[in-house]
Amino acid sequence: MITIFMFSGQGSQYFQMGLELFGSNPEFRSWMETLDRQVRERTGASALEAIYSRGKNETFDHIPHTHPAIFMLEYALAQCLQSEGLHPDLTLGASMGSFAAAAVAGFISVEDALDAVISQAGAFHDRAMPGGMLAVLAPIEKTVSRLDGLQWELAADNFDGHFALSAPSAQLPEIEARLRGLEIAHQRLPVRHAYHSRWIDDSRDDFLRRTSHLSFKEGALPLICCEQADRLQRLPADFFWRAVRNPIRLREAIARLERDGGCRYVDVGPSGTMATFAKYLLRKDGGSSAHAILTPYGRDLNNLARLRETMV
Repeated sequence: MITIFMFSGQGSQYFQMGLELFGSNPEFRSWMETLDRQVRERTGASALEAIYSRGKNETFDHIPHTHPAIFMLEYALAQCLQSEGLHPDLTLGASMGSFAAAAVAGFISVEDALDAVISQAGAFHDRAMPGGMLAVLAPIEKTVSRLDGLQWELAADNFDGHFALSAPSAQLPEIEARLRGLEIAHQRLPVRHAYHSRWIDDSRDDFLRRTSHLSFKEGALPLICCEQADRLQRLPADFFWRAVRNPIRLREAIARLERDGGCRYVDVGPSGTMATFAKYLLRKDGGSSAHAILTPYGRDLNNLARLRETMV
């Protein structure tokens, strides 16, 4: 069975994420502390302190903290799983999860990938317009025409009945009011920018300048890019920009993987949302399965134990 590690991006983070593993798994804790030292050297602030300093129900949306925090957690969890004998045959990255996906797949060193994460956070913080994102529980095709006259762009096509949109801050209340009037369930994501839309374009040149010294090598594993919905053996120079600028095509990416069937999808993101999305996309007769480890509801160690059982 093919094992796929899935890496999610902005919007999946929350305070206290990974706390159970941090307190009980030496491999996970060691990587979190190692990567946090690089963050402190670059920024003067600790991402670990940010993650574990506030209550879980508070909004974790300050990008200089959330960008490195997501990367650290995902890379540390991937290394934790590999130390236990579960190795990916390929990685799948969505949005900024593509940084950790590229590092785990061997296209770039973990140090350079984290450096790029910090650089992107700085460019967005300094240059991008204020904005936000909404998760919408409705088919895209039936919703687009009902939002006529409002400014927004498609950010992610997750599965039939779930998509995400991005919009400037001033437009979000109007979009939410329209959706409420249509009785369409939706949720605002914990982000301050309209990722995957033209409203982050002001940060492009700054980010590319900050990361112009980075280069990719040939990966040890294939990487599935949700921006292109295809397997990549080599990464374009602007890969990290395109991953956060263009829409996430998760539905199409999973459909391509399911043509072969027999995949074990392991969500190494903070919230387990990609495993949830994948379950809606798996072929009923394909023999695939989807597994979440970390979720906002805890039980991380129990989830990890259940995943171990699939390795026997």
